[in-house]
Amino acid sequence: MKKLLLAAAALPLLLSPANALQPPPQADPAATLRDQALSDNLAWDILEGLTTEVGPRQAGTEAEARARDWAVARLTALGFSNVRVEPFDMPVWVRGEERAEISAPFPQPLVVTALGNSGATPARGIEAEVIGFNSVAELEAAPDSAVRGKIVFINHAMAPTQDGSGYGQFGAPRRQGPTIASRKGAAAIVVRSIGTDFHRNPHTGNQSFAEGVRPIPAGALTVPDAEQLERILSRGQPVRMRLTLTPRNTGTHQSGNVVAEVPGSDPDAGVIVIGGHLDSWDMGTGAIDNAAGVAITTAAAHRIMQAGQPRRTIRVVLFGAEEVGGGGGPTHFRLHHPENNVVLVGESDFGADRVWRVEFNFGPGNAALSDRITALLAPLGIVRGADRAGAGADLGAWPRAGTAAVDLNQDGTRYFDYHHTPDDTLDKVDPVQLRQNVAAWTAVLAATANAPEAIEPAGTR
Repeated sequence: MKKLLLAAAALPLLLSPANALQPPPQADPAATLRDQALSDNLAWDILEGLTTEVGPRQAGTEAEARARDWAVARLTALGFSNVRVEPFDMPVWVRGEERAEISAPFPQPLVVTALGNSGATPARGIEAEVIGFNSVAELEAAPDSAVRGKIVFINHAMAPTQDGSGYGQFGAPRRQGPTIASRKGAAAIVVRSIGTDFHRNPHTGNQSFAEGVRPIPAGALTVPDAEQLERILSRGQPVRMRLTLTPRNTGTHQSGNVVAEVPGSDPDAGVIVIGGHLDSWDMGTGAIDNAAGVAITTAAAHRIMQAGQPRRTIRVVLFGAEEVGGGGGPTHFRLHHPENNVVLVGESDFGADRVWRVEFNFGPGNAALSDRITALLAPLGIVRGADRAGAGADLGAWPRAGTAAVDLNQDGTRYFDYHHTPDDTLDKVDPVQLRQNVAAWTAVLAATANAPEAIEPAGTR
């Protein structure tokens, strides 16, 4: 009886409006899309297709043209709108024969590759004494007479870092070294590859001789061969090298950006631009650099499209000619910045390992939006950084001009083991980490494409 009385007393409370049974809280749509992306294989399918059916995609070549055709067909089949190519012309450089060997005092072969825009040796190669330096600063300080007629060697040791910060510091021998060596009258230059591996795979990469400077042969030795040359030089005897590099310029050819869109419902809300670069160097199949970025951003935009029409238009741009100086990025900026409707940009171009940090370059009125994105990314193991987002090589002009930007920083600890080498191939991509990237970009797009507030300019920098 006591139990019945208690139950009867409780009945009015249970039936009162304040205690009426309520439906379960609705899941956050952005979180749902994020979680669904963790089992999405579209990025892998795109990555596998591009690297298998096209392979290497050096800018301005027939292979890059095939990549554009492939991308247009694939984006169209996926249901994107306004799929098109933004063409532009560019000078094209291609590599030729590549050989190096120590001829004295300890004859032995070395493994070398030409740097982008390298000058050429005669077909029979050249032979000259080697002079070694530990930095660009040492080379700059050397008297011209010590360098003239010799093969310059610049050594350095790049350590792996999670954020890839060593690339800027240790890139100077590749980027500035050839110009300085040429000005001092060197016959050629070889540098230690900008890489963190110890495989006998050389790392290529772009460099451009300064205006008026005579192009000289410029190559990169593998890390083990650079260390071997360092040891040989340390013996104190004159060292001679035979070097054959026969690249050539093939004239002006066409490159281009492939552009596709997910149209938004509110034309006044602005456009979000994301993407990666379609071209690659010619030595590997460009899986991590940057078929992965193409696949990640395309798959994320596609997941938003499948969920229904977003408020803001999402534009995916697969940039051409990034590796040789970024022709696609400036072209897209020149064509679309005058429209004044792009409100947010972000690029994926640092491989396919897990995203670990997010950084923003938002206006002061978007603090709540950045907080919502940070919360959405936290379950993926992503933390918020303190630096301002720069949006990468292809989209960096936008935040410099004031557009808001977001960076999803990938773990770069092993990136420079494979970067610009023959080892940049599909097997280096972890499918689980690739899906985490897609989930992170999906979360960002779900939050920003449907944000009710305006996305403000961030201010020029």
